[in-house]
Amino acid sequence: MDPEGEGNPVMKILVASDKFKGSLTAVEACAAISEGLREALTDPRHEIRCVPIADGGDGIAEILLTATGGRWIETEVRDPLGAPLGAGYALLANGKTAVIEMAKASGIVLLGKRENDPFRASTYGTGQLIRHAIAAGASEIILGIGGSATNDGGTGLAEALGYRFEDAHGAPIENLPAGIELVARIAPPDKTTFPRVIVACDVTNPLLGPDGCTRVYGPQKGISPEDLSIHEERLAHLVEVTEKGRAAANRPGAGAAGGLGFGALVFLGAELVRGFDLVAERLGLASAVAEADLVITGEGCLDAQSLEGKGPHGVIRLAGAHGKATVAFCGRLGDRSLEEEFGPIVEIRHPGKSLEENMARASELLRKAASRFMHGRLAAEA
Repeated sequence: MDPEGEGNPVMKILVASDKFKGSLTAVEACAAISEGLREALTDPRHEIRCVPIADGGDGIAEILLTATGGRWIETEVRDPLGAPLGAGYALLANGKTAVIEMAKASGIVLLGKRENDPFRASTYGTGQLIRHAIAAGASEIILGIGGSATNDGGTGLAEALGYRFEDAHGAPIENLPAGIELVARIAPPDKTTFPRVIVACDVTNPLLGPDGCTRVYGPQKGISPEDLSIHEERLAHLVEVTEKGRAAANRPGAGAAGGLGFGALVFLGAELVRGFDLVAERLGLASAVAEADLVITGEGCLDAQSLEGKGPHGVIRLAGAHGKATVAFCGRLGDRSLEEEFGPIVEIRHPGKSLEENMARASELLRKAASRFMHGRLAAEA
């Protein structure tokens, strides 16, 4: 019996996957899923719509540029340790909105095999990208933060944008972020009017304390256990010498990207928003979900952290609000109990292969998993 016989209704399928980190971009993941579905759906009347997603980390610029059009602009900046680096950002089709990922200029992946120095690692390069976008005419900046090599509270970004950090004698402090504890006064740039800045963030950590950026993420950036208190005290001092610093430090997301969330608040007057919510609004994702019969999402790893503002969970919640059937694909599933929140989850990895082998074959594995899933769904409905 043909499960796609003429009596069966035409399906509208939405594929809204995030990246499979280290293997596939969100665009590539959606394409692989779509190809697998098409292998099973031989009736061309079935509609498959791909809407790649991001949650504020790396990939947000590509997602919004792909969806809205525009151009990619390259410039030279400093990498986290001060070396010259070619980096870019998206200027969307309206010519007024720039989408900048801090990881392009200040990300830990940029270090390669170099050892990070958390006393030197700076967001200066991210500030350079913002400065370039302003000069290009941007009146709105969407700043995606995540994947940072830094723990500088956004001081490097501020310095690149003209803020002056001075000691008790009025002398400039030139060795930021190492010299943060010496800052007695922060002078704003001569031009103090910045465009609207919206920070897309996928974590809710405050700046300081046991849940702050230093204690939670510092070890990933090379901060040794004996230096954690030093870095915490430096950021606490920054709070005290910054206007409205105490209130900003407690905001959810202030601790994102080594305190860049905090820096964006106090130096740029930024708005901090959930990255997925911003992307979903800009992409019109709610309308796309409402029109679909089946909603498919995915990400490289699904685990307990996936419930904390990550893109695939946001897709599942939208689908649930509209009463839509769902399935999620992942490279690795941390706990099968996540299906209580996500619904059906398909883990694509080959259990007999190494991580490296699975990642190298991610597109093929995802395509085949999508095909098997749809064949099974059609057979069950026959």
